[in-house]
Amino acid sequence: MRSRTRPGPGLLAAAAALAATTCIAAPPARDGAAAAQRAASPGVAAAAAPARQQHWTAWGGTVGVRWNRELAQDLGITIVETRGRHAQASWFGHERFDLRQQGAIEFDVRDGNLAGFVGGVLQAQGGYLLDTPAGRIDLGDFRLVPRRGEALRLDLVDAEGRAWFYVDRLMYELADGGQRLAVRTMDLRIAPALARRLGQPAAADWVIADMELDTEVLRRGSGDMRPLNYVYRWAGLPVPGVPGAQYEADLFMQTFSTQYSRCNGCTGPGGSGEVVFTPSSTLRNNVNNGSVQVTVPGDPRGSSAALYAADIPWYSKFSGNFPPHGNDQHPYLIWNLYRFNADGSIEQIGRSGVKHAFLTINVGCAENPNDSHVLGRGCSDTYSVSNNDASNALGPRSEIVAATGQWGRCGSIFDLNCDGVPNSSGNGVYDQRLVVRESQFSGAAQAGATYLFESWYLARGDIDILNSMATKRATFTRSGSLWVVGGNDQYRLGPAIDRWVDPANPGPGASSVQVSTAEGHVKVASRATDLGGGRWRYDFAVMNLDFARVQTEGAEPNLRVVSNRGLGGFTVPSGEATITDLVFGDGDLDAANDWTARIADGNVHWTAPAGQSLDWGTLFRFSFVADRPPARNTFSLDVAGSGQPSRLKSTGIVAPQGRRGR
Repeated sequence: MRSRTRPGPGLLAAAAALAATTCIAAPPARDGAAAAQRAASPGVAAAAAPARQQHWTAWGGTVGVRWNRELAQDLGITIVETRGRHAQASWFGHERFDLRQQGAIEFDVRDGNLAGFVGGVLQAQGGYLLDTPAGRIDLGDFRLVPRRGEALRLDLVDAEGRAWFYVDRLMYELADGGQRLAVRTMDLRIAPALARRLGQPAAADWVIADMELDTEVLRRGSGDMRPLNYVYRWAGLPVPGVPGAQYEADLFMQTFSTQYSRCNGCTGPGGSGEVVFTPSSTLRNNVNNGSVQVTVPGDPRGSSAALYAADIPWYSKFSGNFPPHGNDQHPYLIWNLYRFNADGSIEQIGRSGVKHAFLTINVGCAENPNDSHVLGRGCSDTYSVSNNDASNALGPRSEIVAATGQWGRCGSIFDLNCDGVPNSSGNGVYDQRLVVRESQFSGAAQAGATYLFESWYLARGDIDILNSMATKRATFTRSGSLWVVGGNDQYRLGPAIDRWVDPANPGPGASSVQVSTAEGHVKVASRATDLGGGRWRYDFAVMNLDFARVQTEGAEPNLRVVSNRGLGGFTVPSGEATITDLVFGDGDLDAANDWTARIADGNVHWTAPAGQSLDWGTLFRFSFVADRPPARNTFSLDVAGSGQPSRLKSTGIVAPQGRRGR
C-alpha cells in the first residue's frame, strides 16, 4: 500500500499557484457567479485594438531545477555538489534557489502577453558543481541570459561565462496584476557544444531538466496590461445569428517528437533493460468559423467537420470548479509505441499513463481568449519532454473515462481520501511512463521490424478522436549508454492501426472495421498472408480506442471511478479450417496475463484471464495459421464489465472461409 504524503504549506501554495498559470497575461479576476454568467452567453471576442508594446524589467525571486538524473548519469554528468538550495522542493520536485536583486532581465510585453526577452540577466544565489568526462562545469551562481535573436530562449551560463545549457518551451504568466513574471515550466536543454564535449553529439538539444522561475517585476511599461474581454464559446452553445448551429469541440494533434529519458539496466541491442521514452506533443484547436478550413495542412484528416470551433476548458486539477462542467476539466495526453513485425503483424509494445494538462499557451491563435485555462479557436499548445516526465502530473489510465473525458478525482492517486486536497502521486521515475524492454525494439529477434510512436490528446466532447491522435516513424540506435531516437518523420493523423491497414484502402486480403457504441469505439483490423501450400496466416489487431464499461460513484467534481474495464474476449470464425500456430501479444512480456485460446464451434475464441481486460488506448495482437483462404465474415468482442450488452458484434473482418462466427 502506498503511504499518503500530504504537501506542506509551501507545496500547497505551489500547487495553488500552478492552477493559475499561463504563458499569457491572465484575464481580470472573476468570481464563480460572474464566470458562469459569462460562459452562459455565446459570443465573439471584442474587436482587436492595435498591439501595444511595453518594456519591462524583473529581478530577484526564485529559480528551480528538476534534473533528469538518470539521463545525466548516462551522459557521464555527475552532480557532485549543490549549494544554496531551499530546504523544501517545489510541488513538482524542483530544487529552488534565490535570485539576486541586482541587474535585471529585460523583456517586452505586447497587449499583456510576454513578447520576448531583450536583454539583461538573472543570477542565482547558489547552484551546482558538475563533473563530466571532459572536465568540471561550475554552475554555482549560474546566470540566465537572453539569447540574441531568439525571443523566448535563455542561455544558462556557468561561472566562466560559457553556455553549456539553454532554456526554451516556457509556460508563464504575468502574475499578481503584473507584479511577478512566473514561469511554471521550461525545458533545460543540452547545448551542442556540451554534447560534443561529452562525446555524444546526438544528445545536442536533448532535454535534461525541467525548470521554473518566479521573478519580481522591477519596472513595468505604462498603460493597461489587461487583455481584451472575451466571451467563451463552449461546446453545445448556439452560434449567434446562425439558426440551428452550435459550437463543437474538435482538437487536433499538430505534431510531436520523442526523446530517450532513462533506462533501468540497459545493456544494448536485444537486452533486458527497461527504457523510458517521452514525447513533446503539440496540439491545435479547430480553426473553423462557419466554413471548413485546414487545421493541420497536408493530412487527409487535417480539416474538421465542426463548422464552428468551440473553446476547450483547460483547468488544472484541484484548481476549483469552473464552467462549462462545474469542475477542473482539462485534456489528457497518452503515448504508445508499436512494432510492425517483419512477418506483417503489428504489436503495441509500450504505453504510458495519463498526463494531466494544466494550462494552455495559446499561440498562433485565430482568436485568443487571453486565458491560460481556455484553448481558443486555432490556438496551439505544447507539452514538452520535461513536463511530460513530471511524476505529479502523471496518473493511471484507469482513472479516466475516455469516452466522456471525465476524471475520477476521488480515490485517485492524487486524492486518495477524496477530500479535495492534493497528495503526492507516489510515482517513481518509471511509474506511469512509457517503458519498453530493449529486446522489444532491438536485437536480432526484431530484424526487419519497423516502429511507430503514437501520441493522443483527449478532450471532453471531442467530435473526432481520430484527428487528436497521430503517429510518427521511429528508429533506435545505441550510442554509448544512450538510446537515440531517429526517424521522427512520416507524420500522419490517426491511430497506428490505420497505418497497418488503411480503412480507406485496405488492399486485398485485409480489412478494417470500427465498432462504435455509446460507451466508446473499437477498431478491429486483419490481414491474411498466403504462406503457400494452401496455408494462410491470419493476423488480427484489436485497438480499444476509448471503449469502457464504467461504474462510478458520486458526481463531478467529486466523481469516483469504481470500475473502468474494456474488453474480455475476442472471437473470429474458423469454419472447418485446421487451426495451428496460435499467437497472442499484449506487448508486456508477462505470460501470466496472456489471453488463452480455444477452438470450438467453428470459431477461435480468445479469453482474458480473471481481472484482466483490453482497456482504452491499448492494442492487442491475435494470430493463427489456417488451411482455408480468406473471406469476409463476422466477429465479436466480449465486454469485460457487467451490464448489457455483454458482447459487441460486427461484420466485414477477413477470416477463413467457412461457417460464420457466433
